Amino acid sequence: MLFGVTGDLAHKMIFPALYAMVKSGALKVPVIGVAFPKWSPARLHKRVTDSIRRSGGIDDKRALRHLLSLISYVNGDYKDPATFAALKKALGSSRRPAHYLAIPPSLFETVIQGIGAAKLDRRCARHCRKAVGRDLDPRGSSIASRVRCSRKTRSSASTTSLERGGS
Repeated sequence: MLFGVTGDLAHKMIFPALYAMVKSGALKVPVIGVAFPKWSPARLHKRVTDSIRRSGGIDDKRALRHLLSLISYVNGDYKDPATFAALKKALGSSRRPAHYLAIPPSLFETVIQGIGAAKLDRRCARHCRKAVGRDLDPRGSSIASRVRCSRKTRSSASTTSLERGGS
């Protein structure tokens, strides 16, 4: 799952990386994008195509078509349990999904709690990844904000795990 799929980080860095992974044969699993704007699949596919075109061009149309076939979209507010219920439905019988947070750090805790509350994956809170660009620090620029974010994320993950009887 790619939280923040309609945002700048996905457009500038993640879509070109996914395209490269498809071209090399490394990406063979579905990618479920999650974001608040209500977009059609066609609009998301247009954004992905634009991203790849801008990042270096499309040199393998077959790989692009394959990438687009792997990408689906769930629209919703990260604070709404219905969003995570829709994600659970979209995941179907998938096991051990990866969670990538290409969202503002202020939403990390909310999303992690939503993942846990929907019981999307037993260990999902431990497997969540924070989006990090080349020069971006997802936790903030000060030591205090980094510590605060780390504590909140660990606390949310621990609470989620404990609520389900985990360790």
